[in-house]
Amino acid sequence: MLMRTDPFRELDRLTQQLLGTSGTWSRPSPMPMDAYREGDEYVIALDLPGVSTDAIDIDVERNMLTVKAERRPAVKADSVQMELSERPLGVFSRQLMLADTLDTERIKADYEAGVLTLRIPIAERAKPRKITITGGEQPKQISG
Repeated sequence: MLMRTDPFRELDRLTQQLLGTSGTWSRPSPMPMDAYREGDEYVIALDLPGVSTDAIDIDVERNMLTVKAERRPAVKADSVQMELSERPLGVFSRQLMLADTLDTERIKADYEAGVLTLRIPIAERAKPRKITITGGEQPKQISG
């Protein structure tokens, strides 16, 4: 069997094992994220490959959005001997402070192909609007 060796990947894996940098409930690892505005919504995309939807927890308290997920080890038969394990297991977490201009009551969550996508609409009070001017007098002509 042909195996490619990457000494830096091996070093990273050993460091993670020795220092315990994979996620635990007391010290979760961060999850990769993209955030952008699309029309009247803010979109947050979080990478969570291999995580089932029942292992994802999303909370909003005031303006603090918290996403926690846990990647559990696959159940293997007693006769299986692990040769290589590079995919991190444990807990992943991300906390974001949301602006007051976002409507936290109408957040939508979708999970597809290992990506959790949150769509947060911009609050109506934060959208630009025109102010009409009323009152004022009709122009008068001054004769002299």
